[in-house]
Amino acid sequence: MKRIYFAIALCALAISSIACDICGCGGGNFYLGMLPKFKHRFFGVRYQYMSSYTQLAADASQFSYNYYNTIELWNGWNIGNKWQLLTFVPYRINKQVDDDGISSNSGLGDISLLANYQLFHTRKVNDKNVAVEQELWIGGGIKLPTGRFKANVNDPATTIADVNAQLGTGSTDFIANVMYDISINSFGVNTTATYKVNTTKNSYQFGDKFIASSLAYYRFRTNGMGISPNLGLMYENTAGNLLQGQKVTATGGYVSSITTGVELSLDKIAIGCTLQTPFDQNYAAGQTQLKMRGTVHVTLAL
Repeated sequence: MKRIYFAIALCALAISSIACDICGCGGGNFYLGMLPKFKHRFFGVRYQYMSSYTQLAADASQFSYNYYNTIELWNGWNIGNKWQLLTFVPYRINKQVDDDGISSNSGLGDISLLANYQLFHTRKVNDKNVAVEQELWIGGGIKLPTGRFKANVNDPATTIADVNAQLGTGSTDFIANVMYDISINSFGVNTTATYKVNTTKNSYQFGDKFIASSLAYYRFRTNGMGISPNLGLMYENTAGNLLQGQKVTATGGYVSSITTGVELSLDKIAIGCTLQTPFDQNYAAGQTQLKMRGTVHVTLAL
């Protein structure tokens, strides 16, 4: 029986603001997390949920509850021993409740393509039968503007609700990532870092994003099933958005979160869930608060 362990951490928060100071989460969210381990190929479905609340500091009557649901198909291929290709195809369901009413939008989001290269992979067992395994991956990719973006950012009448309702950013963006994993027998630590460079669309540019996370995990088996609980920290920093080259007021910020999750594996099937709880954040000059993020997935090794 093959042993397959997947650990996925949510890594995304895109901030946008046009024609008003209220910031919310836009359609450019990209979730990477820990890269899965698989021998040849895998295919899976992930469901991701995120909610936030925004209230204008200068006018408490202006508020916004944002709910973002994503159903994502993702798959990967190993090419030889060194290369790995990943594809992410999201379907987004956005809902916003604010002082102007309720708005919603759904459809195809921005598709992302990644290629990773394994710099090294070592495994050593000492005379006390302690196995130490390490691997380091680097890579990059592109996010395509496949999600619908119809907001006119140059129209003063455009509101943040119009922007948040979009399914994509409208821009072609670039991603760089690195992943290092070390394990000693059944205990391990996985550390990842991702940087996303956003380009301009119709004179508007979402802020670049940096994400770093480190997760400790423990693998064991019971009744023929592999179980891998994990616990760690994640930090995100988003630069301010730009409109015609000028920074948009009250955009950008950071959030630090505690990440907890568990992965179950049985033969070629893996099921997992992850929950992120913020403990320190400052977005949109303190006007936007991330409430909760979580994900569940079902993945099949081919």
